[in-house]
Amino acid sequence: MSTDYVGYGYAALIASGGAIGYFKARSTPSLAAGLLFGGLAGFGAYQISNDPKNIWVSLATSGALTAVMGKRFYGSRKLMPAGLIAGASLLMVGKLALTLLQKPHES
Repeated sequence: MSTDYVGYGYAALIASGGAIGYFKARSTPSLAAGLLFGGLAGFGAYQISNDPKNIWVSLATSGALTAVMGKRFYGSRKLMPAGLIAGASLLMVGKLALTLLQKPHES
């Protein structure tokens, strides 16, 4: 059983981004979204740590954030926070897609 450190780091990035949005702009929706999606990403990383093929929560979370933050980045052209989160989410989707495409190891 291996720990999904990338997934946990991604979850921490999402949650801390929501907290920073709240403290800088007093944006309660940023805090709520950051904690919700960060929690989902953390739960997904926990699931992957227990079963490397159980990627569905992580894939749904990172896919949703790629779409939402990608749209925000496309409209605003601002790297922070939309571009950073969209880029990190897209990388996470790529990592999870590679996991799906790998052939299973025989034991």
